[in-house]
This record gives sequence, structure tokens and C-alpha cells, in this order.
Amino acid sequence: MLTETLLSGEFEPPSAADFQFAPIFGDSILFSKPVFLVALSVILIASFFIISARKAAVVPSRLQFAGEGVYSFVRNSIGQDVIGPEFMRFVPFLFTLFTFVLCNNLFGIIPFLQFPSMSRIGFPIALAIFTYVVYHYVGIKHHGLKKYVKDICFMPGVPKWIYIILTPVEFATYFIVRPATLSLRLFANMFAGHLLLLVFTMGGEHLLASTILMKILSIFSFGFAIGLTFFEFGIECLQAYIFTLLTALYIAGALADEH
Repeated sequence: MLTETLLSGEFEPPSAADFQFAPIFGDSILFSKPVFLVALSVILIASFFIISARKAAVVPSRLQFAGEGVYSFVRNSIGQDVIGPEFMRFVPFLFTLFTFVLCNNLFGIIPFLQFPSMSRIGFPIALAIFTYVVYHYVGIKHHGLKKYVKDICFMPGVPKWIYIILTPVEFATYFIVRPATLSLRLFANMFAGHLLLLVFTMGGEHLLASTILMKILSIFSFGFAIGLTFFEFGIECLQAYIFTLLTALYIAGALADEH
């Protein structure tokens, strides 16, 4: 009965079209909502850490404690534990990456903004390109171009006939698959999560405007939307962590002597 009611009404389920935004002014996509959200994230992140560190004290305030907590998490749990002795020179990059991805993900559940910037594929691809350039640059600088490419394509200690299969697989993994999966994982999770929230929220609004029975059922739809919001919060934090962790792992692999 619910299906028949929805089909007979004018309910339009959310789709990829809900992720497309017309420019707020002018005709350029550079003036659309996702771009402004990315710019807003930079302002919010910079303002938060400037304010939290402005009056640093031995006994930290709550704001200072929060800022130092985020930094310590990235520095110790990701940088030091994954990269090792040379981790400090990569902490600024990892810290910037983590806070940027996290803030733009959390926009998806913040009232009035309610759109995760990373659900637009262009932004994850741009971040993956930064990671791609950094870890290849680190590997080439540490080992030299010839040895770096040789160790990727011809893994030491492997029978020569295996190289027929292994070499193209390893080359594709390092130069194609890694940046592709890094960006697609972040994009797909943010896209799917936001789409689910739209389904239950818009579905609840549609049911609320229907019969008494549908109004009652709308409570369950809104309830699922609220529950998914908390679940989405966890996913957004997790995806920021995974993106940064994989970046650190790629850098650690580029620095490894056995590379």
C-alpha cells in the first residue's frame, strides 16, 4: 500500500541531480555551493586553530585542548606510527589533509549547509592528485628515479618469469589504481550517505503531506533519517581518517629501504 501511495503521488525520489547546483551568481561553476563550502572550510579550519592556539597555556582551555587533541591524533596515531622516524616533515601535510576532508565531510550533517563537499568527485580527485604527487616525489627523491621505478616494476626476490604478470600489475597499482581508489572511496561513501539521508528525509516530508496513515509512517521515515545522521557522522570521520592513513601508508612505502 505504501508503494502504491508513493507511486500514485508526486514524490520524486532523490537522484544524482540533487548533487548538481546552479551558480549562486554568474554562470561559472566556481560560484556554486560546493565551491563556497570548500572555501568556508578553509576559513573555519584556519580560524579554529588560530583561536585555539592564540592564548596557549600550560593548563589548556577547552578550545586549546580540542585543537591539540586533533593535532596529536594526526601526529602520533597516523604520522609517527605509520611513517616512522622521518614522520615530522610530513605532519603538516597529513594534518591539513585530515582536517580539510573531515570539515568538508561534516558539512553533510550541519543544518542549513547539509551537503558534503566530498560527494562531488572533483574534490576527492584533486586531493588524490596531491597525495599522488607527494608520495611519488618522496620515493624518487629518496631512491632516485631509476631505482624507484625498477623496484616497483621488478620486485626483488621474485622468479623472473613471474615478472610477466607482476610487472604490469604493480605498475598499474602504483600509478593508476592507488589514486583512483583513494578518490573513489571517499567520493562514493559521501555520495551514498547523503543520498540515503535525502531518501528518508524527503520520503518523510512526502508522507507527512498525505493521509493519516502515511503521516504516522512518516515518523518512522524521519526516525531513520535521524539515526542515519548519527551513523553518517561516524562514516564522515572514518573516511577522513582512512584517506589520511592511506596517504601516510603510501609515503611510508615510498621511503622504505626494501621498496
